[in-house]
Amino acid sequence: MVSLPRSLVSSLQLLPAGLFLGLFFLIPLALTFVWGFWPRTEFWMEPGFTLEAYRGFVTTGRVDVYLQTLRLSLATVVISLLAGYPVAYYLARRLDGDRAFSLLFVFVLPFIISTIVRTFSWRFLLGRSGPINGALVGIGIVDRPLDWLLFSDVAVLIGLVTASIPFVVFPVWLSLRTIDASLLEASADLGAAPATTFRRVTLPLSLPGVFAASIFVFVTAFGSTAIPTLLGGGGYSTIGTTLTSVLGVLNYPLAAAISSVSIATMLALLGLWAHFFDLEGLVAMGGDA
Repeated sequence: MVSLPRSLVSSLQLLPAGLFLGLFFLIPLALTFVWGFWPRTEFWMEPGFTLEAYRGFVTTGRVDVYLQTLRLSLATVVISLLAGYPVAYYLARRLDGDRAFSLLFVFVLPFIISTIVRTFSWRFLLGRSGPINGALVGIGIVDRPLDWLLFSDVAVLIGLVTASIPFVVFPVWLSLRTIDASLLEASADLGAAPATTFRRVTLPLSLPGVFAASIFVFVTAFGSTAIPTLLGGGGYSTIGTTLTSVLGVLNYPLAAAISSVSIATMLALLGLWAHFFDLEGLVAMGGDA
Protein backbone atom coordinates (compact mmCIF):
# COMPACT_ATOMS: atom_id res chain seq x y z
CA MET A 1 0.00 0.00 0.00
CA VAL A 2 1.46 3.33 -1.11
CA SER A 3 1.69 5.91 1.66
CA LEU A 4 1.33 9.53 0.71
CA PRO A 5 3.62 12.21 2.11
CA ARG A 6 2.24 13.84 5.25
CA SER A 7 2.26 17.29 3.66
CA LEU A 8 0.16 16.01 0.76
CA VAL A 9 -2.30 14.35 3.13
CA SER A 10 -2.65 17.58 5.09
CA SER A 11 -3.25 19.52 1.87
CA LEU A 12 -5.92 17.08 0.75
CA GLN A 13 -7.64 17.30 4.12
CA LEU A 14 -7.73 21.10 3.89
CA LEU A 15 -8.92 21.09 0.28
CA PRO A 16 -12.69 20.95 1.02
CA ALA A 17 -12.42 23.78 3.52
CA GLY A 18 -10.31 25.79 1.08
CA LEU A 19 -12.81 25.30 -1.73
CA PHE A 20 -15.69 26.29 0.51
CA LEU A 21 -13.83 29.39 1.73
CA GLY A 22 -12.89 30.40 -1.80
CA LEU A 23 -16.33 29.82 -3.30
CA PHE A 24 -18.45 31.48 -0.62
CA PHE A 25 -16.05 34.05 0.83
CA LEU A 26 -13.02 35.01 -1.23
CA ILE A 27 -14.70 35.10 -4.66
CA PRO A 28 -17.64 37.27 -3.47
CA LEU A 29 -15.18 39.64 -1.76
CA ALA A 30 -13.08 39.87 -4.91
CA LEU A 31 -16.14 40.56 -7.04
CA THR A 32 -17.30 43.25 -4.62
CA PHE A 33 -13.91 44.96 -4.84
CA VAL A 34 -13.87 44.80 -8.66
CA TRP A 35 -17.46 46.03 -9.05
CA GLY A 36 -16.58 49.16 -7.08
CA PHE A 37 -14.55 50.31 -10.10
CA TRP A 38 -17.10 49.44 -12.80
CA PRO A 39 -19.14 52.21 -14.46
CA ARG A 40 -22.81 52.33 -13.60
CA THR A 41 -25.48 51.66 -16.22
CA GLU A 42 -29.20 52.27 -16.00
CA PHE A 43 -30.05 49.00 -14.27
CA TRP A 44 -26.70 47.31 -13.63
CA MET A 45 -23.04 48.08 -14.43
CA GLU A 46 -20.54 47.30 -17.14
CA PRO A 47 -16.89 46.19 -17.11
CA GLY A 48 -14.44 49.05 -17.02
CA PHE A 49 -12.48 51.20 -14.63
CA THR A 50 -13.64 54.38 -12.95
CA LEU A 51 -13.30 55.99 -9.53
CA GLU A 52 -16.78 57.51 -9.75
CA ALA A 53 -18.21 55.24 -7.05
CA TYR A 54 -15.44 56.04 -4.57
CA ARG A 55 -15.70 59.73 -5.49
CA GLY A 56 -19.39 59.56 -4.70
CA PHE A 57 -18.63 57.92 -1.38
CA VAL A 58 -16.19 60.67 -0.38
CA THR A 59 -17.98 63.76 -1.70
CA THR A 60 -21.61 63.13 -0.71
CA GLY A 61 -21.32 63.08 3.08
CA ARG A 62 -21.23 59.32 3.32
CA VAL A 63 -17.80 59.45 4.95
CA ASP A 64 -19.41 61.18 7.93
CA VAL A 65 -21.98 58.39 8.09
CA TYR A 66 -19.16 55.85 7.89
CA LEU A 67 -17.26 57.50 10.77
CA GLN A 68 -20.44 57.76 12.84
CA THR A 69 -21.13 54.07 12.28
CA LEU A 70 -17.55 53.22 13.22
CA ARG A 71 -17.79 55.17 16.49
CA LEU A 72 -21.17 53.65 17.27
CA SER A 73 -19.91 50.11 16.62
CA LEU A 74 -16.79 50.56 18.75
CA ALA A 75 -18.89 52.02 21.57
CA THR A 76 -21.20 49.01 21.29
CA VAL A 77 -18.22 46.66 21.59
CA VAL A 78 -16.86 48.41 24.69
CA ILE A 79 -20.20 48.66 26.51
CA SER A 80 -21.20 45.10 25.58
CA LEU A 81 -17.90 43.76 26.94
CA LEU A 82 -18.25 45.75 30.16
CA ALA A 83 -21.79 44.45 30.63
CA GLY A 84 -21.33 40.89 29.37
CA TYR A 85 -17.96 39.91 30.85
CA PRO A 86 -19.13 39.99 34.50
CA VAL A 87 -22.12 37.85 33.54
CA ALA A 88 -19.92 35.33 31.76
CA TYR A 89 -17.48 35.31 34.68
CA TYR A 90 -20.26 34.67 37.18
CA LEU A 91 -21.64 31.81 35.08
CA ALA A 92 -18.23 30.22 34.52
CA ARG A 93 -16.55 30.66 37.89
CA ARG A 94 -19.34 31.03 40.46
CA LEU A 95 -22.04 28.54 39.38
CA ASP A 96 -22.02 24.81 38.88
CA GLY A 97 -22.58 23.37 35.43
CA ASP A 98 -26.33 22.71 35.62
CA ARG A 99 -27.29 26.15 36.91
CA ALA A 100 -24.91 27.85 34.51
CA PHE A 101 -26.42 26.03 31.54
CA SER A 102 -29.90 26.94 32.74
CA LEU A 103 -29.01 30.62 32.87
CA LEU A 104 -27.24 30.43 29.54
CA PHE A 105 -30.51 29.28 28.07
CA VAL A 106 -31.99 32.62 29.13
CA PHE A 107 -29.52 34.35 26.81
CA VAL A 108 -30.63 32.11 23.95
CA LEU A 109 -34.28 33.15 24.30
CA PRO A 110 -33.90 36.52 22.51
CA PHE A 111 -32.75 34.67 19.38
CA ILE A 112 -36.13 32.96 19.01
CA ILE A 113 -37.80 36.39 18.79
CA SER A 114 -37.46 38.56 15.70
CA THR A 115 -35.03 41.46 15.97
CA ILE A 116 -37.77 43.80 14.79
CA VAL A 117 -40.14 42.63 17.54
CA ARG A 118 -37.47 43.08 20.21
CA THR A 119 -36.57 46.50 18.87
CA PHE A 120 -40.20 47.61 18.84
CA SER A 121 -40.38 46.78 22.55
CA TRP A 122 -37.58 49.28 23.13
CA ARG A 123 -39.59 51.93 21.29
CA PHE A 124 -42.34 51.42 23.86
CA LEU A 125 -39.95 51.41 26.82
CA LEU A 126 -38.03 54.51 25.73
CA GLY A 127 -40.95 56.57 24.42
CA ARG A 128 -42.30 59.72 26.07
CA SER A 129 -45.22 57.78 27.52
CA GLY A 130 -43.19 54.65 28.21
CA PRO A 131 -42.45 53.16 31.63
CA ILE A 132 -38.87 54.48 31.80
CA ASN A 133 -39.92 58.09 31.34
CA GLY A 134 -42.89 57.48 33.62
CA ALA A 135 -40.62 56.18 36.38
CA LEU A 136 -38.16 59.08 36.01
CA VAL A 137 -40.96 61.63 36.26
CA GLY A 138 -42.72 59.71 39.04
CA ILE A 139 -39.72 59.66 41.38
CA GLY A 140 -38.84 63.27 40.61
CA ILE A 141 -35.57 62.83 38.75
CA VAL A 142 -36.93 64.87 35.80
CA ASP A 143 -39.83 67.29 35.51
CA ARG A 144 -41.03 66.09 32.12
CA PRO A 145 -40.40 63.10 29.83
CA LEU A 146 -37.01 62.98 28.14
CA ASP A 147 -37.22 63.27 24.36
CA TRP A 148 -33.66 62.07 23.74
CA LEU A 149 -34.32 58.57 25.08
CA LEU A 150 -35.84 57.65 21.72
CA PHE A 151 -34.82 58.47 18.15
CA SER A 152 -31.26 59.29 19.19
CA ASP A 153 -27.76 57.83 19.40
CA VAL A 154 -28.58 56.72 22.95
CA ALA A 155 -31.58 54.69 21.82
CA VAL A 156 -29.63 53.07 18.97
CA LEU A 157 -26.76 52.24 21.31
CA ILE A 158 -29.14 50.68 23.83
CA GLY A 159 -30.70 48.55 21.12
CA LEU A 160 -27.34 47.42 19.72
CA VAL A 161 -25.89 46.61 23.14
CA THR A 162 -28.87 44.57 24.30
CA ALA A 163 -28.86 42.67 21.00
CA SER A 164 -25.11 42.02 21.32
CA ILE A 165 -24.88 40.78 24.92
CA PRO A 166 -25.34 37.09 23.97
CA PHE A 167 -22.44 37.41 21.51
CA VAL A 168 -20.27 38.42 24.46
CA VAL A 169 -21.50 36.01 27.10
CA PHE A 170 -21.07 32.79 25.13
CA PRO A 171 -17.47 33.14 23.81
CA VAL A 172 -16.20 34.68 27.05
CA TRP A 173 -17.93 31.96 29.09
CA LEU A 174 -16.31 29.27 26.94
CA SER A 175 -12.93 30.92 27.30
CA LEU A 176 -13.25 31.17 31.08
CA ARG A 177 -14.38 27.55 31.34
CA THR A 178 -11.15 26.35 29.71
CA ILE A 179 -8.91 27.99 32.33
CA ASP A 180 -7.25 25.38 34.51
CA ALA A 181 -8.49 25.87 38.07
CA SER A 182 -5.07 24.82 39.40
CA LEU A 183 -3.62 28.06 38.00
CA LEU A 184 -6.04 30.08 40.11
CA GLU A 185 -5.33 27.94 43.15
CA ALA A 186 -1.58 28.36 42.66
CA SER A 187 -1.99 32.11 42.45
CA ALA A 188 -3.97 32.13 45.69
CA ASP A 189 -1.42 29.85 47.40
CA LEU A 190 1.32 32.31 46.47
CA GLY A 191 -0.53 35.03 48.35
CA ALA A 192 -2.12 36.91 45.45
CA ALA A 193 -5.32 38.75 46.23
CA PRO A 194 -8.42 37.78 44.19
CA ALA A 195 -8.17 41.03 42.22
CA THR A 196 -4.54 40.31 41.41
CA THR A 197 -5.35 36.76 40.34
CA PHE A 198 -8.06 38.06 38.06
CA ARG A 199 -5.81 40.73 36.55
CA ARG A 200 -2.70 38.54 36.12
CA VAL A 201 -4.23 35.13 35.36
CA THR A 202 -7.96 35.05 34.59
CA LEU A 203 -8.24 38.10 32.35
CA PRO A 204 -5.20 37.36 30.15
CA LEU A 205 -6.26 33.74 29.62
CA SER A 206 -9.81 34.80 28.72
CA LEU A 207 -8.71 37.28 26.04
CA PRO A 208 -9.32 34.84 23.16
CA GLY A 209 -12.99 34.86 24.15
CA VAL A 210 -12.92 38.65 24.46
CA PHE A 211 -11.38 38.84 21.00
CA ALA A 212 -14.06 36.61 19.47
CA ALA A 213 -16.81 38.55 21.22
CA SER A 214 -15.39 41.86 19.96
CA ILE A 215 -15.45 40.64 16.37
CA PHE A 216 -19.00 39.27 16.61
CA VAL A 217 -20.34 42.45 18.21
CA PHE A 218 -18.52 44.85 15.91
CA VAL A 219 -19.61 43.12 12.71
CA THR A 220 -23.20 42.87 13.92
CA ALA A 221 -23.37 46.52 14.99
CA PHE A 222 -21.57 47.85 11.91
CA GLY A 223 -23.96 46.23 9.47
CA SER A 224 -27.18 46.59 11.46
CA THR A 225 -30.13 48.21 9.68
CA ALA A 226 -33.29 47.36 11.64
CA ILE A 227 -32.15 48.73 15.01
CA PRO A 228 -30.88 52.11 13.73
CA THR A 229 -34.01 52.59 11.62
CA LEU A 230 -36.49 51.72 14.38
CA LEU A 231 -34.72 53.41 17.30
CA GLY A 232 -32.90 56.20 15.49
CA GLY A 233 -35.80 57.36 13.36
CA GLY A 234 -36.30 57.70 9.63
CA GLY A 235 -33.46 60.20 9.19
CA TYR A 236 -30.90 58.21 11.16
CA SER A 237 -28.12 56.94 8.90
CA THR A 238 -25.56 54.20 9.30
CA ILE A 239 -23.53 52.30 6.75
CA GLY A 240 -26.15 49.55 6.81
CA THR A 241 -29.06 51.91 6.09
CA THR A 242 -26.95 53.77 3.51
CA LEU A 243 -26.27 50.53 1.64
CA THR A 244 -29.98 49.75 1.66
CA SER A 245 -30.84 53.14 0.16
CA VAL A 246 -28.06 52.91 -2.44
CA LEU A 247 -29.22 49.48 -3.55
CA GLY A 248 -32.77 50.84 -3.69
CA VAL A 249 -31.73 53.22 -6.50
CA LEU A 250 -29.77 50.46 -8.27
CA ASN A 251 -26.38 52.11 -7.75
CA TYR A 252 -24.48 48.85 -7.50
CA PRO A 253 -20.94 50.24 -8.01
CA LEU A 254 -21.41 52.68 -5.13
CA ALA A 255 -22.79 49.89 -2.95
CA ALA A 256 -19.76 47.77 -3.84
CA ALA A 257 -17.41 50.64 -3.03
CA ILE A 258 -19.04 51.22 0.36
CA SER A 259 -18.91 47.49 1.06
CA SER A 260 -15.22 47.34 0.08
CA VAL A 261 -14.37 50.21 2.45
CA SER A 262 -16.34 48.51 5.23
CA ILE A 263 -14.62 45.17 4.65
CA ALA A 264 -11.20 46.85 4.61
CA THR A 265 -12.04 48.51 7.92
CA MET A 266 -13.06 45.22 9.51
CA LEU A 267 -9.93 43.46 8.26
CA ALA A 268 -7.74 46.28 9.59
CA LEU A 269 -9.42 46.14 13.00
CA LEU A 270 -9.16 42.36 12.97
CA GLY A 271 -5.42 42.60 12.42
CA LEU A 272 -5.11 45.27 15.11
CA TRP A 273 -7.07 43.25 17.64
CA ALA A 274 -5.12 40.09 16.83
CA HIS A 275 -1.84 41.94 17.35
CA PHE A 276 -3.03 43.63 20.53
CA PHE A 277 -4.38 40.46 22.13
CA ASP A 278 -1.40 38.33 20.96
CA LEU A 279 -3.69 35.34 20.49
CA GLU A 280 -0.91 32.99 19.44
CA GLY A 281 0.94 33.60 22.70
CA LEU A 282 -2.23 33.24 24.73
CA VAL A 283 -3.15 29.95 23.07
CA ALA A 284 0.39 28.65 23.66
CA MET A 285 0.14 29.75 27.30
CA GLY A 286 -3.13 27.90 27.70
CA GLY A 287 -1.69 24.80 26.05
CA ASP A 288 1.32 24.79 28.37
CA ALA A 289 -1.04 25.04 31.33
